[in-house]
Amino acid sequence: MRLGLNTGYSGGKIALPMALIREADRLGYYAVWTAEAYGSDAVSPLAWIGAQTERIHLGTAILQMAARSPAMTAMTAMTLDQLSGGRMLLGLGVSGPQVVEGWHGVGYARPLTRTREYIEVVRRIFAREEQLTFEGEFYQLPYRGPGSLGLGKPLKSILHGRADLPIYLAAIGPKNVELAAELADGWLPIFFAPEHYEATFAEAVAAGRKQAGEAGRPDGFDIAPSAAVVVGDDLAGCWMQIKPMLALYIGGMGSRGRNFYYNLACRYGFEEAADRIQTSYQAGDRAGAVQAVPDALVDAVSLCGSRARVADRLQLWRTAPITTLSVMTDSIETVRMMAELAM
Repeated sequence: MRLGLNTGYSGGKIALPMALIREADRLGYYAVWTAEAYGSDAVSPLAWIGAQTERIHLGTAILQMAARSPAMTAMTAMTLDQLSGGRMLLGLGVSGPQVVEGWHGVGYARPLTRTREYIEVVRRIFAREEQLTFEGEFYQLPYRGPGSLGLGKPLKSILHGRADLPIYLAAIGPKNVELAAELADGWLPIFFAPEHYEATFAEAVAAGRKQAGEAGRPDGFDIAPSAAVVVGDDLAGCWMQIKPMLALYIGGMGSRGRNFYYNLACRYGFEEAADRIQTSYQAGDRAGAVQAVPDALVDAVSLCGSRARVADRLQLWRTAPITTLSVMTDSIETVRMMAELAM
């Protein structure tokens, strides 16, 4: 199991943890991942990181597909890949309707179809086998719809990218996980619980990989979840550091009836707690939402406690078919400890 480092996205000011990143690079971590929501973007930090590291792969976890045309995403990925000496990992995701429609100002409907078309266009650009044409429901190249001058022409990338530049897809819903396993080179699940893999994800992954095989896609598939790692002797205190994030996602990242993280908590068996979290959060009771997050849920999706306990819990992550575990921490000591435990 390889290690990654997930830096997330910024708050009110962006400050990259370069000491942690350089140490992860020195220790042989496989990848460092950046993110975006509706503040800092994922690309600029990754370019900054790439200029100050030597070996570590550079991944976006994730680029929001609604924010960029497939061609712009392909151009960005190819550029960073060549500047970094072939270290780029292109992580994509649909985000959520609140951000897509509220921030980017585009429709969210039928995200699976949009994703399938988007990845196909990006791969064609990477392959550079012919001038780009595409006739899909959401993407048409050249474009001939409303507002078109009818002057578009099929083009081929000036930059010669590599056809096998890895594409990862963020997914937690069953259909989206299946799509990731079918179309992508890797899967980026958030709030992954290894103990619940078989009941929650295994069927979708297997179905997607079967379709990938039938389509002649490569055998390799990188399952690369991120996990918060909090080390300390006060286990309850460690858990409490993670509860606000879970409360935010389960309670506030979506509406009633459309919240992917709420649904995931329910699939893990925490439906009653998820209801309390969502009700409290949407009523403005953030403290109550945090208090409603069960210790068992935190423990299922993170690595917390003493070094010995983290080492013990890490065995659960090894038993799931994980190939890359991305650590979420602000401690350089934890970055070093995880490198030792993963050996």
